[in-house]
Amino acid sequence: MTPPSEDRRELLRLIPQVNELAEFVEKKGDCAVPRELLVSVARNVCESVREEIVSGGGGGVGAASLELDELAARVEDGIGELTAPSFRKVINATGVVLHTNLGRSPLPASAIEAVRETCEGYSNLEYRVAQGARGSRQEHVERLLTVLTGADASLVVNNNAAAVLLVLSALARDRKVVVSRGQLVEIGDSFRLPDIMRQSGAVLVEVGTTNMTRISDYANAIGPDTALVMRIHQSNYRIVGYAQDVALRELVELGAHHSLPVVEDLGSGSLVDLSPHGFEGEPTVAESIQQGADLVTFSGDKLLGGPQAGVIVGSSEYVEALRRHPLVRALRVDKMTVAALEATLIEYLDPTRALREIPSLRMLLEPANAVKRRAARLKRMLEGEQEAGMGYELVHDSSCAGGGSLPASEIETWCLGVRHSRLSAAALDERLRASSPPVMGRIKDDRLLLDLRTVSVRQVTVLARVLLGLAPAAVD
Repeated sequence: MTPPSEDRRELLRLIPQVNELAEFVEKKGDCAVPRELLVSVARNVCESVREEIVSGGGGGVGAASLELDELAARVEDGIGELTAPSFRKVINATGVVLHTNLGRSPLPASAIEAVRETCEGYSNLEYRVAQGARGSRQEHVERLLTVLTGADASLVVNNNAAAVLLVLSALARDRKVVVSRGQLVEIGDSFRLPDIMRQSGAVLVEVGTTNMTRISDYANAIGPDTALVMRIHQSNYRIVGYAQDVALRELVELGAHHSLPVVEDLGSGSLVDLSPHGFEGEPTVAESIQQGADLVTFSGDKLLGGPQAGVIVGSSEYVEALRRHPLVRALRVDKMTVAALEATLIEYLDPTRALREIPSLRMLLEPANAVKRRAARLKRMLEGEQEAGMGYELVHDSSCAGGGSLPASEIETWCLGVRHSRLSAAALDERLRASSPPVMGRIKDDRLLLDLRTVSVRQVTVLARVLLGLAPAAVD
């Protein structure tokens, strides 16, 4: 209930001066922070209390809550929130391997070590040590990318949307780009590819229909002001049923006939053939280069399993045109990305090792029985907690790749189903997200599922500790 205006005036008079509150906290000795920070947080607390009184929010403010001890506690909480990192590790038990909101691909151990080794001091980021001359940060990954993809040259920018933007800005500004209407996708966070393409200054020419595009549609759209033909791989959705698309090889032939470059945006950008492992319809970057694409763009943190980056590979002629464009400076990657990407690419020199050492690939390809064993081990660690109202069961379910990759693929998995006699699945989920470390699961059939496909062997013990600590809290 909102206090009467006279009461509100009295409460406002009880709010201490900012310096008085800061000095009170300082004398308690519980917050060893610079005074400027202490005063800033104290000011925020006083202003927040004032707003609560005026608006009547926060369930009503009484005189007791305006005591110095009470307000000091709020200041201390505010300092704790401000000084504690908000960016931290979580346990991904959602079963979504490339979870965009949770950082997409975890880095291989070699990439983590490379970042630590090269970034804890100085490095040869743009320096050729042997020659004693300036170099390019691109040199550290270009040789690997050309060997692994068969392309003549490469360029790395900060993500795949940036790669597409750069390609179109450099090669098609104020000119037409022919693309199938069925390939103009929306990617994460409501970013639509046509909007990104228009920002480049290119003029989109959409051909075909949502489900049906023929080579004649492309041919009829090509004119004297056409700059290039673009093909966008459907990496985050599939059109099934009555549908037809044009193969890359056909587009390359058409482009050659009109002396136009053909650009393919692969999105996920796999460097290994995943079809023997049951994932169909995901071409490798090398296959696109072999089929004649002049440029191929793809992400570094999806199926590649490395850091966030946008990779462009292809013809030296066109890559060089991109290098000279002013946007390159704005879109360049930092030293941590270069270090992590180089180390990740080195893993691919031995494809068998890559499947074993790159976490995202390992999780995607791990047999369901191995996941089940991990889930069963976790269940055994928790079985003694049945009396506390917690119940656990092994659940056979499906995981997915996520991150706009392998959209039609369901991956067999095993989960630990968690129930509580007095708490809903949503309440359990909320408590797990508030734990340390936070645990992200998924709710299905009014039970909380913790998918062990995305929980590593080392994390099982940590997850058990969190769940064991949850049981008494649930009773409270």
